[in-house]
Amino acid sequence: MNADIEAIEQVVRDAEELQSDVDGFTGLLTDEVSLINFTGIRLRGRDQVRKIMAQALRTPLKDVLTENELLDITFLRPDVALAALTKHVNDGRTGALTFVLVKDEGAWRIALAQTTPVAAA
Repeated sequence: MNADIEAIEQVVRDAEELQSDVDGFTGLLTDEVSLINFTGIRLRGRDQVRKIMAQALRTPLKDVLTENELLDITFLRPDVALAALTKHVNDGRTGALTFVLVKDEGAWRIALAQTTPVAAA
C-alpha cells in the first residue's frame, strides 16, 4: 500500500499545484467525476469541470488560491480510497475537502471532490 499512499499524496499535491491549470487539473479527474465546490455548485463530468473552470479563471476567482492539508487516507478497497483534507483558502475561509479516488489503469484519479465550508468558531 505504500506505493498507493505515495501516489495518492502526489495527486493531492498536484491538485493544489494545478488549481489554475485547466488541462492539468482536469487530467487528475475521472471522466465521470462529481465535483461539489465551496458554494455547493455540483459539476458532473470532466468536460463540465473543464468548461466551468476555464470560465472561472477568466474572472476574479483566478486570484482565489487554496492550500490542501491531507489529514487521512482510508482504503475502501485496493482500488478505491477516501482522502480527508482541510482546504485553506487565501481569503481566510476553511473547508473540509473529501476526495474519493479510484485506481484506473494503474493511476489514481479523483472521482469525487466535495468541499464543505467549516464554520468559524
